[in-house]
Amino acid sequence: MQAFTTLTGIVAPLDRANVDTDQIIPKQFLKSIARTGFGQNLFDEWRYLDEGQPGEDCSNRPKNPAFILNQSPYDQAQILLTRRNFGCGSSREHAPWALLEFGFRCVIAPSFADIFYNNCFKNGILPIILSEAQIESLFQQVLACKGEKFSVDLDKQILTMGVGDQLSFSVDSFYKERLLKGLDDIGVTLEQADAIRFYENKRKQERPWLFQ
Repeated sequence: MQAFTTLTGIVAPLDRANVDTDQIIPKQFLKSIARTGFGQNLFDEWRYLDEGQPGEDCSNRPKNPAFILNQSPYDQAQILLTRRNFGCGSSREHAPWALLEFGFRCVIAPSFADIFYNNCFKNGILPIILSEAQIESLFQQVLACKGEKFSVDLDKQILTMGVGDQLSFSVDSFYKERLLKGLDDIGVTLEQADAIRFYENKRKQERPWLFQ
């Protein structure tokens, strides 16, 4: 998993509340657990004017020009600004996979569904929770300045806007550490590799018949 330390990127304003995981990546595309191939179908029903099919090449599909991620420069955004309860619905981990493959490394909202929130950290995406008033202020700023860029410093837990204003954000210390180190669940386990090997060798000595 790619580590997250600092990020400066274009902010895409998705002015919708209660965006569920079936809107993030519709169920018909959940045909693989390979973690790749989902970015082209991110927000599929909003991005395209036709009905997409699993495995279909999306390069020639008609796009909805009114959808924010089809507009330049938001098609190159790395930070998603959205409204409350983002990622609600089913617990599919494909949702952060699709966001990540599209290019998003950070999502800012007043609140997230718990499972989606945890899945973001497991896949290298930083979800930032700010107050409703702060989110509204950020929306006004981003909408007033097309292509606005924010900078995120995870270690210092500081969000810096293009005008230089800064906001602090909270993040669980365990999740912060694993993002800074780029550790997914397997990586967290492998940090204890020496202790695991010691335990297994000890078991072989104490109960050799188990390993015959």
